[in-house]
Amino acid sequence: MALPVETFFLQPDAQGTLQSQIQQMIAQGILSGRFQRAEKLPSTRKLARHLGVSRITVTIAYTELLANDYLTSRGRSGYFVSQNAPQTPAFAARPDSADAVDWSRAIGQRFSGGETPRKPQDWAHYRYPFVYGQADQSLFDHANWRLCALQALGQRDFTAMTTDYYDQDDPNLIEFIARHTLPRRGITAAPEQILITLGAQNALWLTAQVLLTQRRRAALEDPCYPALRDILTQSRCHVTPVRVDRDGIPPEAIPPDTDVIFTTPSHQCPTNATMPMARRRALLNRAREIDALIVEDDYEFETSFLRAPSPALKSLDTDGRVIYVGSFSKSLFPGLRLGYLVGSEPFIREARALRASVLRHPPGHIQRTTAYFLSLGHYDALIRRTGSALHERCSMMEKSIARFGLQIAGQGAHGGSSFWMRAPDDVDTQDLARRLQSRGVLIEPGGSFFGGAERPHNFYRLGYSSIPVSRIADGLSEVAQEIDLMTGAGHIPA
Repeated sequence: MALPVETFFLQPDAQGTLQSQIQQMIAQGILSGRFQRAEKLPSTRKLARHLGVSRITVTIAYTELLANDYLTSRGRSGYFVSQNAPQTPAFAARPDSADAVDWSRAIGQRFSGGETPRKPQDWAHYRYPFVYGQADQSLFDHANWRLCALQALGQRDFTAMTTDYYDQDDPNLIEFIARHTLPRRGITAAPEQILITLGAQNALWLTAQVLLTQRRRAALEDPCYPALRDILTQSRCHVTPVRVDRDGIPPEAIPPDTDVIFTTPSHQCPTNATMPMARRRALLNRAREIDALIVEDDYEFETSFLRAPSPALKSLDTDGRVIYVGSFSKSLFPGLRLGYLVGSEPFIREARALRASVLRHPPGHIQRTTAYFLSLGHYDALIRRTGSALHERCSMMEKSIARFGLQIAGQGAHGGSSFWMRAPDDVDTQDLARRLQSRGVLIEPGGSFFGGAERPHNFYRLGYSSIPVSRIADGLSEVAQEIDLMTGAGHIPA
């Protein structure tokens, strides 16, 4: 007797092809114990009719499960759960017991409690997601990324995918970064001066671990990327926040005993200020004067759609004191988690050894897929397409912000993907964000970007990388109306 066809159903929000969904549905039924060994599955014709798919789709799914020994075929009798199918191991239930460990004493160093802003996991379901740093699926080149991933899975690339590089990286990716990516920023580097990381944040962590101790001082921008402040706090070094102005971090405000300066000159995080050339040279001179190193996070340089990006700080460095942090996670997609460090060979050697002791190297398949995507021209095409879309959205943001009387606190002179905003002094943007979320609007409160006890509470960030241009005006109208309600101001323009 066959398993009832009614027990088979596809999840409406399932990912992947219909064939893979059917495979997963049956495999999960076997692993969960719902389908027992030797039980007969519905015929391909009956299951296809029940699921509303083609018979060939079900047949291919059954064939794959047959090849993986989840199913077995008995001539004309049909398909059955294999006697060799994997089973979930059964464990005797453990009696309830209290945790006897005093974790408040057992934990030697705490890493939780950081202030990195979080966004709802279901942010894409909100009508007005002014969230920062998320990819727009409508712009990404899924087809060519898939082809590059398949090419990286091929037999010719099997070694690159499966090899334990230990402390090394995919030579194809390193070569592309050295010959194509870095020269666009005016940077020349040898392969031994480049290290692949798990995104820019991992690059910043490696840098802090190698360069900073409890006796050393780091200067960072204020406001800044909150995760960087968490990284520096965990390193237990002395931290000096330096308030930025319209041109970024002021060199003269950096303390003379500073050992490492962290900066985002392309698009300051979060104000979007672009550091002018004169300020860049002054910063290099200040670092030379006090014998400090500079960590340049080349934040969003690929989104310079208003004018050509300025040369990287690293390209102006004649002393070897600038360490450059780049990332593909923003320009491709955040989940890629792939970035890179560029610096003098002695520094990269230590960062490489530290990375090897923690995670050895980023996955070879991801590195090779990215190398193909870059070298075949898909990346440059994506950047052009994304820049065009962001330019259109930026223009609509500017018009709508002016129309509804909202106040811009910082805007990228070269582009970017967000606006740094200022609400009236009596508006707490944490409260504003909570109120707007119930109206389908997501914004990012700005308090966590600031350091110190006296933090401004009326700043917020509006990202536009993920919101369709057609919804921008209505979404900003909601923001303005909520601020109006909180302040008791007058009528919002229609």
